[in-house]
Amino acid sequence: MASDRGAPVVDREVVTFRLTDPARRLAAVRLAQEVGLRGDLAFAWRAGTWELAVPLPAVDRMEYLFEIVEHGRRKTITDPGNTRLAGGAFGQKSVVVFAGYREPAWLAWPGVAASSTSASIGDIPCTIWTPEGLAAGEPAPLLLVHDGPEYASLGSFTTYLGALIAHGAIPPLRAALLAPVERNAWYSANTDYADRLCAELVPALDSVAPATVRIGVGVSLGALALLHAHDRHPDTFGGLLLQSGSFFTPELDPQEKEFSGFGAVTQFVAKIEDGSSRPVPTVMTCGGVEENLANNQSMAKRLSRLGYSVDFVEVRDAHNYTAWRDALDPAFTDLLLSLGGNRAS
Repeated sequence: MASDRGAPVVDREVVTFRLTDPARRLAAVRLAQEVGLRGDLAFAWRAGTWELAVPLPAVDRMEYLFEIVEHGRRKTITDPGNTRLAGGAFGQKSVVVFAGYREPAWLAWPGVAASSTSASIGDIPCTIWTPEGLAAGEPAPLLLVHDGPEYASLGSFTTYLGALIAHGAIPPLRAALLAPVERNAWYSANTDYADRLCAELVPALDSVAPATVRIGVGVSLGALALLHAHDRHPDTFGGLLLQSGSFFTPELDPQEKEFSGFGAVTQFVAKIEDGSSRPVPTVMTCGGVEENLANNQSMAKRLSRLGYSVDFVEVRDAHNYTAWRDALDPAFTDLLLSLGGNRAS
């Protein structure tokens, strides 16, 4: 694999990371990653270079950082020898791709022109994305997207919509990009937020973005919040996209017990077993090396038992926006096609 000087070298079974430091200014270097690598990930210094070789992880692309100790201070940096970067909620990370990785074909397709208008209601910031050619007041499918501005900028979500609309693969539709002000509080099975979303924001959107069907989109904690809102207000959504949902349980996720919303989330996840939720077509995606994989697999089984039609997609990646982007097609495309002609409840 061709690479910049100092970038990771990928062999058949091993990937080798290097960081040049001829004067040995650094006291230590470790690999920071979330792809399930175990053991000692400390680099060794030899002849002016810090180096670490690890087995190929069970992913097709890997985001990583270097944790360095310099002048007694510890910090994380991107790999200075690697020009391939990916943006994330907590900043950029370096990326190495392996032989099986392919970017989505739609990234190369021309997209439809679109406009964005503010439609914030109360303290819920909302931007409506509308493709060119969809007239004001014309009913169309409406996507309500948690973490919407981040998904658009970091996960190319509106690029995906524009490309597939222009390609004729999905019908013209609108997307309401919802930004959380207090993400951990709002998205942790918060009944006040769910009620404001479904009983205040959605009716207000109906006047400016009339919906033939509403489809909820959420990633991570935003996916949990979306399922919670649907459970409380079962006539709001006609379909769901839940990606790497934070469906915590005490048994599967003890590492999350210090999270402020852990109690509310685990109580809701346990409650959904009672069968009160209205089944709707649902796509779920999750990375095969994520801590959330087990709880997502469990939730998919629970929803199936409750009558949901669940399409579960496991991807060879981790918990990041590129993984969520790469999992959109074909599963979510198929959901949009299947619901595109339905009328909103």
